[in-house]
Formats: sequence, C-alpha cells, structure tokens
Amino acid sequence: MYKILIVEDDKKIERLVEKKLEQYGYEVTVVTNYSDIRGEYLKTNPHVILMDINLPNFDGFFWCREIRKMSKVPILFISARFSDMDQVMAIESGGDDYIIKPFSFEVLLAKIKSVIRRTYGEYSKNKEKDIYEIDGLHLYMSHNVVGFQGKEIELSKKEFALLYKLAKNVEQIVNREELLEELWDEIEFVDDNTLSVNVTRLRRKLEEIHIYDAIETKRGQGYLLSKTWVTGDLNEY
Repeated sequence: MYKILIVEDDKKIERLVEKKLEQYGYEVTVVTNYSDIRGEYLKTNPHVILMDINLPNFDGFFWCREIRKMSKVPILFISARFSDMDQVMAIESGGDDYIIKPFSFEVLLAKIKSVIRRTYGEYSKNKEKDIYEIDGLHLYMSHNVVGFQGKEIELSKKEFALLYKLAKNVEQIVNREELLEELWDEIEFVDDNTLSVNVTRLRRKLEEIHIYDAIETKRGQGYLLSKTWVTGDLNEY
C-alpha cells in the first residue's frame, strides 16, 4: 500500500482528498504540525507528498527544498496560484508536478499513479529505495543522513557505511573482518584500531538523536546493532 502525505491547510480540501485517496486504497496522513513539516515527513516516510504553497510559518517551496536535502520522494504541488513564475519556482525547488486549484480529482489521481509508476513501479530505472528504514530509524542513502523521531544527523561516508552494514544485519553479530572489508578496500593497510574509532564516533552521533547503547561490542567477534530505540524509554535520558 502506497503512503501519501498531504500538506494542506485548507481543511475542506484536505478532508476531501484524504477521503477519496483512502477509497482508492492509499494510506493517507495529513500534516498537523505546520512548523515542522520535515519532521512530519521523517515520521511518515511517504511514497508521495501533496504540497500546498500557502502554508503557515514557511511556504511549500521552502519545505520542498528542505525535504530535497534528504530524499527524492515525489512532491506534487497543489495550489490556487496559477502564474508561470509559481510553477517555475515549484520545479526549481524540486517539485515533480504542479496542479492548479480548483482541480479534478481524476486528474490528481492520474498524476499520483503516474509518478508512482515512474518512481517505484514499471517505469522506474532504479527501484532501490532512497530510504532504508528499521522500526522508525531512517537511513537516507543518497545523503548519509540518519533520522529518528523528527531529529536527524549527517554522518561521514565511513560512519554511514558502517551503520548501514550493521542495520542490514540488525540484531546479528557482524565480525570485524567483514566490517573492515566493507569500509576499506585495502584492509591490510588499515589499523584495527581505526574501526574502533569509527564505531565510537558513530555511537556519539547516534546519541544526538537520542539513540543510546544501540551498537554493542562483542569481544573477539565484532559488533551488533540492537534496536534499543524501539524498547528504550527516551524520558530517562
């Protein structure tokens, strides 16, 4: 089931579109916190975003650019603005299409289906997801960014590769040799202590988004990523 995030402050339009899309089998979420739409995106991880331009605090162009820093998720602008400049700004901000209000729901539905086919379906050149997600922890593959509960951090290339390797084997031990081979081409020239340093740095950065003690050291073996962010109580930190 494809997920749609609606960013629209006109409640009448919001409810109508939400109801119609749900009738066609989409999982729909509507934004309620207009001051942190990027955070709403991180929590929802939708396949498509429907974005109005006139919004409280910051406009849709701003939020489109913010989301583009971490994801290539399709963004369809829906707005009463009809000038050529608005449509140009939508495209330059990273939007995939532009629909002018009032609009036909059939046209909106056709555009949603089309962008899903291009991005995820039969017409997609690259079906590999830009986001790797485990129980609310999001790894943004093209930007080396990790997100959790609306917070995010940027990792170095090595740190991200290390976390991704552990995430693909979550709750399983990954031995040191395998990690060294994953991160460095010529492991014979890499000091074993270098891996330990990278693990320590990664742990500290994960703490910035309130993920504690997730990377466990298994002496004589390697490391294990434990899903502490699922069972832990953030209030205790």
